Amino acid sequence: MRNLPPAVRQTQIRERFASRSGVSVSGLAREFDVSGMTIRRDLAALEGTANIQRTHGGAVLTQRMMLEFDYRGRREHNRAAKQAIAAEARKLVQPGQRLLLDTGTTTLELAALLKDAQNLTIITPSLAVASELQHAPGVEVILLGGVIRRGSPDLTGPVTEHCLELFAADLAFQGADAIGNDGTIYNSDLRLARVDKIMRRVANRFCVLADHTKIGLTALARNGTLADVDYFITNTAAPAAALKRFARLGPQVITVSP
Repeated sequence: MRNLPPAVRQTQIRERFASRSGVSVSGLAREFDVSGMTIRRDLAALEGTANIQRTHGGAVLTQRMMLEFDYRGRREHNRAAKQAIAAEARKLVQPGQRLLLDTGTTTLELAALLKDAQNLTIITPSLAVASELQHAPGVEVILLGGVIRRGSPDLTGPVTEHCLELFAADLAFQGADAIGNDGTIYNSDLRLARVDKIMRRVANRFCVLADHTKIGLTALARNGTLADVDYFITNTAAPAAALKRFARLGPQVITVSP
């Protein structure tokens, strides 16, 4: 891999962190057939942009980067559709609102679009959402307590449920692991299903964000139905027959193109 442009080499170095928590200068120098000084310059360039921290002889992931990589496989799946759905959901948000954002990857895309928002309060059980918005100057982030779900940056359990009961929100945004053809909303984790039910109870309005790959499926736990929802936003690849059935349940059904 000799003679790669610096930008290409740095991108490939960053990708190494997907399967490693750290790298060494000497190992990367051998791998890319360049000098140790070149690798040190690459790591210095990445330190400010890729959430890595240089160490003596190499570099390690910062904690935020570790969370991002734990989440990355789910986040990247059908991401163009998720981003389009999130952009449409962003139109529902007004300054001064109190919002609930759940732990879904589509709601994480929405969080990324709220960094420039003004006078918002975001209440979330998602470490990833909180991390995304922690430096947004116009957003106050309230991270719910609870138990970290193994393998995901999500908080669940009785403490999370109790904390949620303390709040009143204007609008809640929630993803779904599956949506049945009858409009039933499913989670793959029973604990998340309980949290999502409480979210609907403490929010004045509710919006479900789910791309077409979730429609027509089921998962472990039912947490409600689209009849309980004010808005359902999906992409145009969703089956038309299912969308007609969903609209008859009551929500405003909105479709977007990636």
